[in-house]
Parts: sequence; structure tokens; C-alpha cells
Amino acid sequence: MSAEFDSLARGFRNALGAFATGVTIVTTRDTAGRDVGLTANSFNSVSLEPPMVLWSLAKTAASLAVFMSATHFAVHVLAADQEELSARFAVRGGQKFTGLALDRGVAGLALLRGCSARFQCRTAFRYEGGDHMIFVGAVESFDHSTRPPLVYHGGSYALAVPKEAPPAVDTGEPSSSFSQDFLIYLLGRAHFQLFLMLRRELERHGLSEDQWFVLSILGVSDARTLAELDRLLWYTGKRVTYELLASLTAAGFVELHGGYDPHAHVTLTASGRTAVIELVAAAKATEEQAERSLGSAEVHLLKRLLRTIIRESDPGPPTLLAPAHPE
Repeated sequence: MSAEFDSLARGFRNALGAFATGVTIVTTRDTAGRDVGLTANSFNSVSLEPPMVLWSLAKTAASLAVFMSATHFAVHVLAADQEELSARFAVRGGQKFTGLALDRGVAGLALLRGCSARFQCRTAFRYEGGDHMIFVGAVESFDHSTRPPLVYHGGSYALAVPKEAPPAVDTGEPSSSFSQDFLIYLLGRAHFQLFLMLRRELERHGLSEDQWFVLSILGVSDARTLAELDRLLWYTGKRVTYELLASLTAAGFVELHGGYDPHAHVTLTASGRTAVIELVAAAKATEEQAERSLGSAEVHLLKRLLRTIIRESDPGPPTLLAPAHPE
């Protein structure tokens, strides 16, 4: 293959990558009744009446002979959280079906669970198309769910997220106003509104927001030093002082092992651990309520984007805030 042709092939592949596709796994059975499957993104509809679909397989594929002789195949449109399954079936050989919970379809086809959609097909036609074989299937049975699909675009996995529709009700604010488009404002407002729900629980326990942040860290990893707590909470805009820890000690939520020392250890009391469990449950309920209007792909994407913002805007570790010794 010449360098010129190789460059052209890469360019053609990159151009095709501009078209976003779903990700599928196609399964069938060989003549001995063994399950065979592979990952493919060359899936498309052919006809609604009668219902027909197609997909293509490279002539160099190890499983080509099996599919050429198979009377039936099943196409699984993968859901957004099935990336690992896609990777498993994308490799040659191996025990791809080992440990998987399967259903059985027409002609004994292996059907994977948790997909966005599944199509059980009779092989109707086979066509040669360049370096691929094209398989056309007459759909004999199908099912689908509301789970968002896994997407492949530009050589990597992606998520399908519905585009935001314009508001149905006029809010009185211009669409390009500060409150609609300024990221810092939107993040701050979202935090404020979500924390309003949790603040009622904090008040019931007699805790401030700063005190809750300290307890939440200790709930994950107990016996932290004052300096460690200060470094961890600094990223939330909070600083941990001796006075803050002393207030938690007086309330019976923590024990402070040491005096005015940044390396004094802090541990939860039994009352503190009970409060953490109750407040974490309240926080999770608040999170679930906030996620109700979002799809699973949107939640995944939102968290990933926030982690990216956090990583890219990280100013580095704070300067240690030494606790002041009282007069």
C-alpha cells in the first residue's frame, strides 16, 4: 500500500468519523450451536414495511464464515452504560459470553440484556460491498427501552443528550442575559437552590454549612488532621480553623486529639457518625430529586463536565491556615 493511498484511506476514515453512529453488538450461532458475537457500528434501517435492517462485516473478520452460513442474527443497540460490553465484543477470540446473563430468541439466538433496543432477524440477503459483506435482515421480533444509546463519533465513544428545547413559558429574562448564560452564576445558583433543601436538615441537627463539610469528610475518612481537613475543604471556599473544630467538639460531634496544632487529629464521635449517616441520606435524596428531570446520559455528562472544570481550574494546594492561639 502506497503512502499516498494510506493517507487517503486515513482521511476518508476521519471524514466518515464525522457521522455519529450508534454502537451495536451482533450475535448469531455457528453450526455447532455455539454463540458468536461482535461489535459493529455499521447498522441501519432498510424498510419499515416489511421491517428490515442491515449491517456490514469486514471480509477479513474471523467470524465472517459463521455469519455467511447463519440463518438468523440479532442486533443489539447498546445503552450508554454498556461501553465495557462494546469493548469486550470488539476483540478477536476470547470468551465473550462468559458470565453474561442472556435471554434466548428466535433460532436460539443469544440476546444481551440492558440494551436500548434489540432486533431478531432472519438473514434475507447478503451483498458484497467492497471490502465488506452486507447483511440484510428481515426483522421477526424486536424490543426496546427508554435507556439512552451509546454513541460513536470521531473515533471515540460519546453520549446522546437531547438538545435543550426553548422554554415554553416566558420568564421575562432575555435568552442571552447574565442569568441564562454566565457559567459561574448558573453553578452558584444551582448549588444554592440544591443546598436549600439540605439546609433544613442541617438546622435540625444544629449544624452550619462549614460544620457539615467537616463531618462529611470525616464520614468518608476518619481521623484527619486539622491541616488535612483545611486542605480538602479549601476547594469549597471553606477554611478549617481550630475554632470551627472546637464548636463541633462542644456539640459532641467530634473529638479533637491535641491542642492548637495543625497536625492534631480529629475523629467522629458516635453522635457525629449518626448525624453523618442521616445527612448523607438527606443529601442523596436531594440529588435524586434534582436528577429526576435529567436522563442518565445527561447526569453522566453533567458530572463528567463538572469534573473537567474542576480539574482545569484547580489553583493548586492552599497555604496552610495555622490556627491562632487564643489570648
